Amino acid sequence: MPGSILGTSVVRVEDPALLTGAGTYVDNKVPTGTVHLVFVRSPYAHARIESIDISDAERAPGVLGVFTAESLGLPAFHGFAALNKEVPRPPLATEVVQFVGDPVAAVVAKTKAEALDAAELVAVDYTPLPPVVDMEFALTSDAPQLYEGVARNVAAGYRDTGDEEVLADAEVVVRGRFINQRVAVVPMEGNAILVVPNEDPNERPWTVFISTQMPHAVANLLAGVFGIEASSIRVIAPHVGGAFGGKAGIVAEHAVAFALAQRLSLPVKWVETRSENMVAMPQGRGQVQYVELGLKRDGTFTGLRCRMIGDGGAYGGFGGGLVLGPTRTMAQGVYRIPKIAYSAVAAFTNTSPVGAFRGAGRPEAAAFLERVIDMAADELDIDPVEIRRRNLLSADVFPFTTQVGTTYDSGDYSKALDHLLAAVDYQQLRQEQALRRERGDTLQLGIGVSTYVEITAGGGQNEYSSVEVHPDGSATIEVGTSAHGQGHATSFAMIVSDRLGIPLERIKFSQSDTAVIPRGGGTGGSRSLQIGGSAVAGATAIVLDEARKLAANHLEAAEEDIVVADAGGLAVAGVPSAHLSWEQIVELAAAQNRPLRASFDFQQASATFPFGAHLSVVEVDTKTGKVRPLRHVAVDDCGRILNPLIVHGQQHGGIAQGIAQALWEEAVYDQDGNPLSASLAEYAMPSAAELPSFEALNTETPTPYNDLGAKGIGESGTIGSTPAVHNAVVDALSHLGVRHIDMPCTPERVWQAIATAGERNDGRYWSEPGDVFATLPYRNAGGGSDAAEVDI
Repeated sequence: MPGSILGTSVVRVEDPALLTGAGTYVDNKVPTGTVHLVFVRSPYAHARIESIDISDAERAPGVLGVFTAESLGLPAFHGFAALNKEVPRPPLATEVVQFVGDPVAAVVAKTKAEALDAAELVAVDYTPLPPVVDMEFALTSDAPQLYEGVARNVAAGYRDTGDEEVLADAEVVVRGRFINQRVAVVPMEGNAILVVPNEDPNERPWTVFISTQMPHAVANLLAGVFGIEASSIRVIAPHVGGAFGGKAGIVAEHAVAFALAQRLSLPVKWVETRSENMVAMPQGRGQVQYVELGLKRDGTFTGLRCRMIGDGGAYGGFGGGLVLGPTRTMAQGVYRIPKIAYSAVAAFTNTSPVGAFRGAGRPEAAAFLERVIDMAADELDIDPVEIRRRNLLSADVFPFTTQVGTTYDSGDYSKALDHLLAAVDYQQLRQEQALRRERGDTLQLGIGVSTYVEITAGGGQNEYSSVEVHPDGSATIEVGTSAHGQGHATSFAMIVSDRLGIPLERIKFSQSDTAVIPRGGGTGGSRSLQIGGSAVAGATAIVLDEARKLAANHLEAAEEDIVVADAGGLAVAGVPSAHLSWEQIVELAAAQNRPLRASFDFQQASATFPFGAHLSVVEVDTKTGKVRPLRHVAVDDCGRILNPLIVHGQQHGGIAQGIAQALWEEAVYDQDGNPLSASLAEYAMPSAAELPSFEALNTETPTPYNDLGAKGIGESGTIGSTPAVHNAVVDALSHLGVRHIDMPCTPERVWQAIATAGERNDGRYWSEPGDVFATLPYRNAGGGSDAAEVDI
């Protein structure tokens, strides 16, 4: 609308508190009597617990108790979603530890220092067992079986019918074996929880302060573990120092903290250290992808066959299942691919459990598809941009259902690609690359392109909000989503301000407290603006309708003639003097014994599908293998944009994480399952100094599924950037015969690729993925395979 605040760059209203140190995190809260929890963790990846001697620790200064699985007596559970229902995780290890960092005992003391000292005195006698570290080895008959009744360590899996025929009419088949390596989440703030018993009969029995993305889910999950009503638990998420998927649901340590608060009737706090975070927080990605793309010689795609392996890590949590779900969901990408066969299996290993990480299965899909397309372009000597353009879905096919059953809402993929090419002068870059190659420069130029589509709000399309206007003319928004850095307070206030004319600074924002917000889906899967924002818009519309009725009655005018006044409040259209301030309207509502308040639950018909095109320019030192990113241009389409400043911020953060996976980050284990990247001294997370300035651009293709026209943006930058950078590195060396380099493209890997360039040995990039796929059950008619039904 003309003069609307929506679509303009508005500085975030929530930042001053964070920038001035006024933010409040879990660790800042210290109720009277707070005691501290520390865990004793396994140094072995796989071992039998023979005995645990806690006697010395119990006698240590300040210690209030030392607890094991036997003395605590907690049930095993799934912390968020179950990959394999038969393998829940015990909060403390029982007979066997399954990864380095698996907690085996819990120490509670008056101070954290005393708890740490006492934990050193707990003596655990282990008998080491053979570890299973590699996900592919885990699926072989030679691998030790980690769980009784789970043959060949298969957590879950299925195979698609038609696997043998999908490439039958291809003139050329390009094959690749791609590793989408494990990465650590590395939020600024690790996991943290404070459980406070309440003696006041007017309060809920338990208050839980927790660093989480989903407060209501925490209440429900804790209630399920402990067999109590969720309404007895008040969950509050104060400021959260980043989450990126790693703080969805509850983890084993959360359950232990709650149990000990019950046992001791004292406030119990656990705050994860950085080293604990690096070894125990569920990690992301972790796939080996066998991909075959069939083409005609003109570059037209004829079929795609995928045989995918996911690393579930220890226990039956949901992370390894991402290869079964979201990666398959997005396997077709933005292209016309007439036939797709996608089979997948998730394996148990003696490594940290795997969970969500920014994109959760969708970056993995874009990574393999964009990589194999670049390999096909190289094989057929077609420009990487051109081969994509020949196969892009056209803008007139939407809504479009893919070969794997995913229905895209809206898209214009060519527009995003055209916008990208116009911004970068693609031909000039290719000319510079050709000159460097001709001169034989040490520093070679690489140009990588990716075009992608992703799914947002895939895990839940409903959300709660309420809006209330107060007697002083200010307003309060309540929303069931839970921000951890995305800018919710600003975005939601912009919607209310736009619809009611109340200034942003007079709009308060309430979230992340289950005693105040009756329900909510939390934040994850880039759902907040499209689902939560639409709930805010719905509640605001009801408030405006009620206000118009009150104003029309008082001003003796027709309701349809009542409009939001430029000066604030409501007025009769064309009669500025016939005006009521919001204070007066609230007073009219109070005279009828009701607040000017409305609640609204928004339900969206389906998930939405943002898309975009990225281009990366890198410089590769052919003597040392070092890669330096020079330029990154992103054109991301998240539907209608409400605040470009926030959108660009999300793009920047996503691009940084995506580039980091392509070039530097990797969670590494040795053959015994010991983590070799257990601190930020070993884990190569980049700083701003390693990254170029980003050029964040947009197209806007609204979704028909909500009135805002908005899709998600929180994860798009990660999805588009990784394959663009990966392709750029290989492109820089393709003239030397380099066909592929596994991520991350470290100097050593790049140097090795140069040293062996020209061999064109497909065996380095492809080997049959083993016979496990032949024994998996066919995917059932419901679109999935129940983990409990897998029969190997």
